[in-house]
Amino acid sequence: MKIIGLTGGIGSGKTTVSMMFKELGIPIYIADIEAKKLTNTSKIIRNEIIAVLGEKAYAKEKLNNKYVAELIFNDVKLLNKINKIIHPKVAEHFKKWSIEQDAPYIIKEAAILYENDGYKKCDFTILITAPLELRIERVLKRDSITKDEILDRIKNQWTDAKKEKFADFIIENIHLDTTLKKVKAIHLNLLKNMLN
Repeated sequence: MKIIGLTGGIGSGKTTVSMMFKELGIPIYIADIEAKKLTNTSKIIRNEIIAVLGEKAYAKEKLNNKYVAELIFNDVKLLNKINKIIHPKVAEHFKKWSIEQDAPYIIKEAAILYENDGYKKCDFTILITAPLELRIERVLKRDSITKDEILDRIKNQWTDAKKEKFADFIIENIHLDTTLKKVKAIHLNLLKNMLN
């Protein structure tokens, strides 16, 4: 079974595109969602995060997202420390999940696939892009964060131009009907690739 990495900057529409693949019968692993679950359920992760960020990192047994985001998205060293705690646990969880799947390929959606060398464990990668203003507009509608907070997150991710060098497929996600056509074309391409 092949592993396809799917990534893109905040607001690019990674999850929207992942769901299009899911509609085609492809199992999807959304690393960000699983990471959130693990940070709220794993005592090991909780203790390690508190050791780095202090007791305020958790409130009522749940990760204090606003507090943590304010700290890590303004401090690259802290962001890297937290990533080093969470990412190996997510990778372990993904490995167990992938063994249970029965499909020609699976998709692992991850926000920072290239930045942390996760793409090296994938057979192919798909990069989702969209114009910056559209991305900001989408996130403002979706999340209760400010434009400055969105820009802080964007500056901690690689640019699309840098990511494009590593991508096997690129989908510019502006109009959903065009995106769906591209998803179907990539799906057929991947299936053909599995047969060769």
